[in-house]
Amino acid sequence: MGPAADASSRTLHAEADLAAEQDALGENAETTRPKSAMRDTAKARKLPIDRKAAILQMSAALLWLPQAGLLAIAVGQIVAGNALRSIFWLSIAVVAIGILRALFDAAGTRRAFIAARHVVSERREQAIAALSLRSPLDIGRPASGLAASVLAEQAEAVLPYLARFRPIRLKATLVPVAILLCVLPISWVAAFVLLISAPLIPLFMALIGWRAKAASEKQLVEMGSMNAFLLDRLRGLATLRSFEAVEMTAQRLRANAESLRVRTMAVLRIAFLSSAVLELFAALGVAMVAVYVGFHLLGHLDFGAWGKRLSLAEGLFILLLAPAFFEPLRELASVWHDRAAGEAALAALVDLANADGTILGAEAAGRVLQRSREKATDVRIDELSFRHAGSASFVFENTNLHVRPGERVALLGPSGSGKSTLLALIAGLASFEDGSIQIDGEPLGQTTAAALRRQMIWIGQRPHIFAGSISDNISLGRQAVGSAAVDAALQFAKLQHVANARGDAQIGEGGSGLSGGEILRLALARAAVDPHGRLIIADEPTAHLDFATANDITERLLRLSAGKTLIVATHDPILASRFDRIITMSQDVNSREAA
Repeated sequence: MGPAADASSRTLHAEADLAAEQDALGENAETTRPKSAMRDTAKARKLPIDRKAAILQMSAALLWLPQAGLLAIAVGQIVAGNALRSIFWLSIAVVAIGILRALFDAAGTRRAFIAARHVVSERREQAIAALSLRSPLDIGRPASGLAASVLAEQAEAVLPYLARFRPIRLKATLVPVAILLCVLPISWVAAFVLLISAPLIPLFMALIGWRAKAASEKQLVEMGSMNAFLLDRLRGLATLRSFEAVEMTAQRLRANAESLRVRTMAVLRIAFLSSAVLELFAALGVAMVAVYVGFHLLGHLDFGAWGKRLSLAEGLFILLLAPAFFEPLRELASVWHDRAAGEAALAALVDLANADGTILGAEAAGRVLQRSREKATDVRIDELSFRHAGSASFVFENTNLHVRPGERVALLGPSGSGKSTLLALIAGLASFEDGSIQIDGEPLGQTTAAALRRQMIWIGQRPHIFAGSISDNISLGRQAVGSAAVDAALQFAKLQHVANARGDAQIGEGGSGLSGGEILRLALARAAVDPHGRLIIADEPTAHLDFATANDITERLLRLSAGKTLIVATHDPILASRFDRIITMSQDVNSREAA
């Protein structure tokens, strides 16, 4: 791992911090997924099927034709009074074909499952990669609970759809045709009965399938919404207790669970209905063929066999093939619900992998800045205009700002005035509508953002802490950061005593086991070991801290910014007074120049 890897770690850390702060914005997305999921169903159907698996399963089904023929001939010879030794080789052939069928079917099923698992894993990776590049300012970004539900639970519904439904659908298309071609030369009446009864099954299944797909999509959306709601309330459990809103939250959760139960039962009712329809028509078709063959062999019907009478072997052969004619359709009915759930889940994965609203420079994350920056960074914003997707009002409109190299600037304003948004735009974590942002004279854009971010240091209001030791959370796996640099950073952030007390003990995900002040100090230690950072961007670094801790964090942040450019968003006037310049921001957007 070299400088590029170090920069990638810093970039991911910065994006994770800002994403954690604005995750609640994604809650708005849970009502938009069904429409996009329906749009992406067509994409889901274009997934290629594993040909070898389909051929193996198809061969296993078609091998029943010679096996049934040999069985019918053997029974005919026994009824004719031939010795048992005359059917010895027929019996061997029947057993051999049976073993071959079992092997083909097992191999085809295994191969289809492996191929389906590969597709599911690939789609999950694409969705996770797309989520990691989504801008934290994108209000359409899925909520964490919804994304976790799609990736962990709903994605598993794709597996039976690809491994079972699609191969069986192909088998249901070709095997009945092959059986019909075998029956037709023997009896046109039996072939006619099969031909008439077969189309009714797909027709009614298609009608039911439309309802099943819609019901499955509603069920998946309800499941994702409930997971998102539960995760959000778990995060704010302390607040809910403070406002005595636990019972109200529990009532809403019970209502969501009841709604999910109702939708799940609707899906199951449709699934049982589809099976009942198929069994009805399949039973009628087999019964009609059996009645015809029976009466024909008894001599009550003398038509339907091309002017001749059916032999016992021919009649038995038709009777053996009649259930096999409906068997692929019966299997198709048993996995019909897998199709509805699988296509809905696959469309949800495709929708989750939608690359809209990505951070600037996501495609050029591997580029390296051609020239090193040994001086503080110059930041210039000209005629900047930005508004959130779907919003008619601007957050910034024709806004100008110039931060000189080495200058320490405080963006002062109340919550909602756009401080965090402006920092995110400077870091290239979202694209703006108009204007320009220049870092050391380099325009911030898709081709330059990733390289420019490598000279930035991000300190968020709620830094993301990974599960691991304190040292691991500071080095972030960068080989260039040795133990000496980590120790120096701990000393700088006044975190050495915490590291000594914990030793190699693991920190929980999100900083479990550390106080709010210790988490901020850990973020300062991360920034202190960064040798490439020339621009420090800090978002509310002293929020929710007591006066003494906030004053100490401010002092160390100012020491860290020596020889660098520092831009801090805050609503604390005491903190802002320590900076070279204060830019007051208000909730109503203006176009004045903050120079």
